Amino acid sequence: MNTQPPPHDPVDAIAAQWAVVRPDLDTLPMAVFGRIYRLSAAMRAQVDKAYAPYGMALGEFDVLATLRRSGAPYTLSPRELTATLMITTGGMTGRLDKLEKAGLLTRSPDPNDRRGLRVTLTERGRELVDQAVGAGLERQREALEAALTPEEARQLTGLLRKLLATTA
Repeated sequence: MNTQPPPHDPVDAIAAQWAVVRPDLDTLPMAVFGRIYRLSAAMRAQVDKAYAPYGMALGEFDVLATLRRSGAPYTLSPRELTATLMITTGGMTGRLDKLEKAGLLTRSPDPNDRRGLRVTLTERGRELVDQAVGAGLERQREALEAALTPEEARQLTGLLRKLLATTA
């Protein structure tokens, strides 16, 4: 495990350029959030690779995982899914269509609302998402362990939680 940060990264280069043209700016926020954005994009790509053998990308995984986390009977309304995943209703419909066609979930009328639907994870969908979540977590664990000690990882999650609480 390499616990030393690299001496210089692309975010440092961007901050250095700003320092030349705008020396009056404090680029520390840019350095923090630039790295968070880049890390997020890099990990999304890695997790997408982990989900690929299961025939899904991150978007489909998110739908199945949300249903799985909801607990038995693994059923939510499209509105509940959309709110949880923060995507448009159109985007949700496309994901649901694909996952239903693959036999990973079903849509049925809501018995309590004539106009509503219920989305339910199938047994096959539950088995697949249970396998995929393990693969995605393993990719994330490998990335953490390659750079941070367990204590550093706990510290980082606490700092990110604190930062997120003030920006959300």
